Amino acid sequence: MFLKKAGLIVLSLFCAAPCVFTQARPAFPADNSVTVTDRNFLPLRNILSGKDGIMIPVNLQDVNPWLILSVLAAEDKRFFEHGGVDLKASARALWQNINAGRVVSGASTITQQLVNAISPKERNLKGKIKEAYSAAMLEREMSKEEILQAYLNTVNFGGNVYGVGAAALVYFDTNAESLSLSQSAFLAGLIKSPTRYNPLKNLPEAVKRRDEVLKRMLENGFINEELYKLALEENIQISKQNKKFTAPHYGLFVADKAGGSPAFIQSTIDGKIQAYIEGILPGYIKALSANNVTNAAAVVLDNKTGEVLAMAGSADYFDEKNSGQVNGALSLRQPGSALKPFVYGTAFEEGFLPSDKVEDKDKFFQGSFRPKNYDEDYHGTPTMREALACSYNIPAVQVAGEVGAFKVLEVLKRAGFSDLDKSADFYGLGIALGNGEVNLLELANAYRALANNGVWRPMTYALNPQIRQEGRAVRVFSGETAFMLTDILSDNNARAAAFGLNSPLNLPFDFAAKTGTSKDYKDNWAAGYGRRFTIAVWVGNFDASPMRRISGITGAAPILRDIALFLEENYPSAKVKDDTSFDMPASLARVDICPISGMLVSKECPNSVREVFPINKLPKEHCALLKTEHQSQKISALGAQEGILFPMQGDVFMQSPSLDLAAQQIKFRSSQDGIWYLNGQKLPCARGKECFWPIKSGKYKLRLDTDEKKYEVNFEVLK
Repeated sequence: MFLKKAGLIVLSLFCAAPCVFTQARPAFPADNSVTVTDRNFLPLRNILSGKDGIMIPVNLQDVNPWLILSVLAAEDKRFFEHGGVDLKASARALWQNINAGRVVSGASTITQQLVNAISPKERNLKGKIKEAYSAAMLEREMSKEEILQAYLNTVNFGGNVYGVGAAALVYFDTNAESLSLSQSAFLAGLIKSPTRYNPLKNLPEAVKRRDEVLKRMLENGFINEELYKLALEENIQISKQNKKFTAPHYGLFVADKAGGSPAFIQSTIDGKIQAYIEGILPGYIKALSANNVTNAAAVVLDNKTGEVLAMAGSADYFDEKNSGQVNGALSLRQPGSALKPFVYGTAFEEGFLPSDKVEDKDKFFQGSFRPKNYDEDYHGTPTMREALACSYNIPAVQVAGEVGAFKVLEVLKRAGFSDLDKSADFYGLGIALGNGEVNLLELANAYRALANNGVWRPMTYALNPQIRQEGRAVRVFSGETAFMLTDILSDNNARAAAFGLNSPLNLPFDFAAKTGTSKDYKDNWAAGYGRRFTIAVWVGNFDASPMRRISGITGAAPILRDIALFLEENYPSAKVKDDTSFDMPASLARVDICPISGMLVSKECPNSVREVFPINKLPKEHCALLKTEHQSQKISALGAQEGILFPMQGDVFMQSPSLDLAAQQIKFRSSQDGIWYLNGQKLPCARGKECFWPIKSGKYKLRLDTDEKKYEVNFEVLK
C-alpha cells in the first residue's frame, strides 16, 4: 500500500493524457520556440526564445512515471491539490525566510514556474503577486496534465538542455520513457539550480541532490525503503556530449532561413547521410593534423530537388579550441581552382571546344600578373580538356583573358555566387584562379547546375510548404556546354598526367569532380556530382592559418570520394536510370581525333582520343602529320619536362578507409626510362617510365636512376 499515493497520481495523469493529447506532435507553451527535425521527424535541435538550445518535445504518456513522481516530490508535491499557488508552502516559506532574515526557502509551484518561464516576472513582491495571479489564471485555462506536460518540455536541465526529452538523451543517451528511478530523481534534482547542479561541471553535487529527491519520494510515500536503497546504490554515468547532436549547424541555419515561423521545421536533412559524414570527418582531421589541418566541412545536395541532405559545418561542433561551432559551409573562403569549370564553360559558350589548344608557358598577363602552375612546370600546348582536367593555372588565366574577366564574373553570378559582388576590374584575371570569396553551400549548388544541364535552381532547406525556395531557375550554360564540362571533369585519363590514374577522383561509377587550393594554402576544396547527388568539401583552419603540404587532391578529395562511395552504395544511381553514365545531348557527338593535330585520326596517327563536338562543328579533315612529325610535335608540346613527373616533391597521400588496402596503388611516372628505388630499395618494376606501388603509410624518398642522371622526390602517405 506504500505506493497508493504514487499510483493515484500516475493513474490520473495517464487516464487523462490520451484524451488531452491526440496530435501527432506535442504542443508547446507560447515561448517562441522553433523545433527542427530531419526529414523523418527525428529531432535535430530546438531554438528557444532567442537562445540556442536543444529540446525534444514529448507527450506526457511517453514520460516514465518515476520521472513524474520525482519532479512532483522535488518541486511541487501538492500539485494536484492547489489551484496554481500552494498556500501552505507559501506560508511555510515566508515564516522560514522571516526567521532566517534572508531567503532560505521558496514556494513556487510547477504552474508558477511555467508562468515565469513563459513570461519572466520581477524578482520582488510585486513580481511574485503577478506570478501568482497568472498561475491561477493558467489553471483555469489548462488542465493539470497540460500544465505538467508543458512544464516538463520547457524546464531547464543545465546549460542549453531544455525539457525531459533532451535531458534524457543528453545525459543518459536514452528517452524519457526508459529512465530508471535513480536517473529520474537525478534529473528532477537538477531543476532546483541547473547551474549549481550541472552534471557536466559538478557531478558530485548533482548526485547529492539526487539523494535528497529520493529521500523526499520515500517520505511522501512515492517509493518504499527497498526501492530507495536500490536507487541510492545505482551509479550515475553521464554519456558523452558529442554524440547527442545531429546536424547542429544546420538546425540553426534552417531556423534562421524560416525567420522564426513556423514553430516546427521538418528539414531536408537525411539523418543517415548526415551521421555518416559527421562520423568520418574527425578521423580525417586527426590524420591531417601533422599538416596543420584542424577542420573540415561538407555539403550534400539532391540534384533533382535541390534539397540539402547533409551539412557538416565543422569536424566537431563541440571542439571549442578549433572553433567547432563556426559553420564552415557558410564561411567565405577563396575557392582556388574550384571555379575553373566556369571559366572554361564561359569559353565553350563563346565557341571554343574541348579539343582547342591553349598555351601553357611562362607569361605575364595584364597588371604584371604572372601565374604559376601547382607543379611549377609548363606543359606546352595542352587541349582545353587536358588543361581543365589537370587544373593547370596558366591556361585557365589565358582562357579568362580570351573571353574577358567580366564575362566570367557574369557566369559566376548566374551560378549563384552572391558574394562575388565586386567589379570585374577588382578581381581581374585572378578570378580564374579563385581570388574572390565564396561559401561551400553556394559552390555545391553551382556544381549542381552543371549536373542539371546548365540550369541553376534554388536549394530547398525544409519540407514545410510555407518555407519557400529562394530565387527562380537561371540558365548558366547551355546543355551542350554543361555536358562538355561534365565529360571533362569525369575523364580520369585526361587528368592522369597531373593526378595519376588512381587519384581519389577515380571512382567506379561516373562522377565529375574538381579540386581547388587557395594560393596561400589556407583552404582546399573538392566538389563533384554524379547522377543523383552533388557533394562539396572544404578543408582548412577557421583561424586562417595555412596548411602544410596539402592540396585539394590530398586534403578534401579523399573525403569527397568516401562520401560519394557511401551514397552510391546506399542510394545507387542505377535506381534512377539503368545506365549510370551522364546523358549526352543529341546535338553533340563523339569522334576519334588525333591528340596532336586535333583532326580526324588517320593511319599515320600512333594513337587517338575520343572527343566531344557539337554536330555542326565536327572536324572534317583527317590528320596530315607523318609518324615522325607526331613524335616531334609531342616532344615540343611537353617542353622541358624531365625526371620524375609523379609524385611531385612534398606530395601527401592518404589511405582510403572505404577501400581494400590491397587495391590502392600509386603510379610513379617519369619522362625517361629508368630503374625505380624507394627508400634505397629497388622496386620490383621493369626498367621504364612507370611503376605501380601498393600504398603503405610512411615517409618515402623515391629515386629514378636513368643512364645519364638520378632524380629524387620525397612524399608521404597518411593512414
